[in-house]
Amino acid sequence: MRMTPMIESFVCHFGEMGSRWGFNRTVGQIYALLVINQQPLCANDIGELLGISRGNVSMGLKELHSWQLVQTTHRPGDRKDYYQSRGSIWDMANRVFEERRKREIDPTLSLLRDILLDEAGNAEEAYAQERIAEIHDLLENITDWAQSLQSLSPEKLNTLMKLGSGVGKVLEFKDKLMTKKAD
Repeated sequence: MRMTPMIESFVCHFGEMGSRWGFNRTVGQIYALLVINQQPLCANDIGELLGISRGNVSMGLKELHSWQLVQTTHRPGDRKDYYQSRGSIWDMANRVFEERRKREIDPTLSLLRDILLDEAGNAEEAYAQERIAEIHDLLENITDWAQSLQSLSPEKLNTLMKLGSGVGKVLEFKDKLMTKKAD
């Protein structure tokens, strides 16, 4: 594999995006290489292409394994481990969402539940608990919705996403009809 300007641009950007998804820039770059390369890559090739040490490659691959985003393969007669991205792009999106949910949303929901179980000591705490309950309910609804989306096939997800703003228009139309009936 050669690092053409197009590939380098993608890999660099993916590294920056990786840092927003919950893993560091180097891990994002390693994953980008594996996603766009048709053949599995060994750690030496990854390090050479990215200009990073073998230790950084090893730590990055370990992180990607913990996210279940890569798999290790072998070639007959070759003792090296080779790495490739695991599953489809939809699988990747689901894994990233699932890991982010475990690391960020679940602990937040747990904290919010604990706070809501406490008795409010005064009016300020009662008001605060009302607002916290709203945040809790929103996060619960988002999590439930996302989990139901994760169970859909990629084809159905594509169809749903293409509906996009059309769903909002249908809901607005329904509201107008309900308002007219009430009048």
